[in-house]
Amino acid sequence: MCKKPIIGITMGDAAGIGPEIIIKALSIRKIYNWCVPFVIGDVQVIKFYLKRYKFQKRINSVTDCNEIKVKFGTINVLDKKNIDFGRLKIGEVQKMCGRAAVEYVRAGINLALEKQIQGIVTAPLCKEAMDKAGVFFPGHTELLAQETSTKVYAMMFLGKNLKVILVTTHLPFSEVPEKINQKIVLEKIKLAYDVSRRLKIKQPRIVVCGLNPHAGENGLFGKEEKEKIIPACKKAKQLGIKVFGPYPADTVFYYANKGKYDIVIAMYHDQGLIPVKLLDFSSCVNVTIGLPFVRTSPGHGTAFDIAGRNIADSSSLVESIHIAARLAM
Repeated sequence: MCKKPIIGITMGDAAGIGPEIIIKALSIRKIYNWCVPFVIGDVQVIKFYLKRYKFQKRINSVTDCNEIKVKFGTINVLDKKNIDFGRLKIGEVQKMCGRAAVEYVRAGINLALEKQIQGIVTAPLCKEAMDKAGVFFPGHTELLAQETSTKVYAMMFLGKNLKVILVTTHLPFSEVPEKINQKIVLEKIKLAYDVSRRLKIKQPRIVVCGLNPHAGENGLFGKEEKEKIIPACKKAKQLGIKVFGPYPADTVFYYANKGKYDIVIAMYHDQGLIPVKLLDFSSCVNVTIGLPFVRTSPGHGTAFDIAGRNIADSSSLVESIHIAARLAM
């Protein structure tokens, strides 16, 4: 029996850079030292990119995990056969690709819940294509949570030095303040503590951002800190968690990047993602914490504008596979 974790890699949107970065990543030998990579996608699409970019790789088309060949140079693919290759338009939003991308994720979820694979790495999908296909989710995170009936979960982004967890995710900014409450902030702090321990940080130092400028300036610029965030921090401290803040977000990330804190709790999407992507755009990793299995993904999107041009950078996918393998062990 193989001691390395089997990591399912969903192909993402076939019209985006997903297939390209998967092939490039699986051309790196060290990935096979970390895990057994296993693609959930469409064989025709993978073959097209192998031929187009002249990668000397073999495809092993499988129907289940028992047929996987653990060998560098062989790409194991669970072929869902859900792309009409003659209709595929690289770099364009297509209903067919949106539907197929969701099917890959659902297949990965089923395999993970059945313990056939130990983690999922998801290549980028396109929310607009999903919407055209009649699948209405803001993104991977919400789809994964609903399909697994997970109530308490969070998006975490890992850069070289920064680890950031979001309290709210894909919301209009106008809805953020009303969504923040003591319960949800405390949940995210607890998730931050748990994942930090899994990442071998024995006594994680967790810092919480304020929502408002200057963290509310004691109520002068907003009351969310006093009424919601500070009470959550106090409860976390009572549980023995080493938590700091809420502090102004304009300084938190500077000090976290310097190593003063291990993980940052950001109140909303762009508050957390701008610093991470500014510092580590090509290699940051998205981790969904709280699921019953490991799930990671690159910190970027489908990049339709460069799809099919052989210039997409696979660094973030490579690091996503690495993190998934670490967490799955």
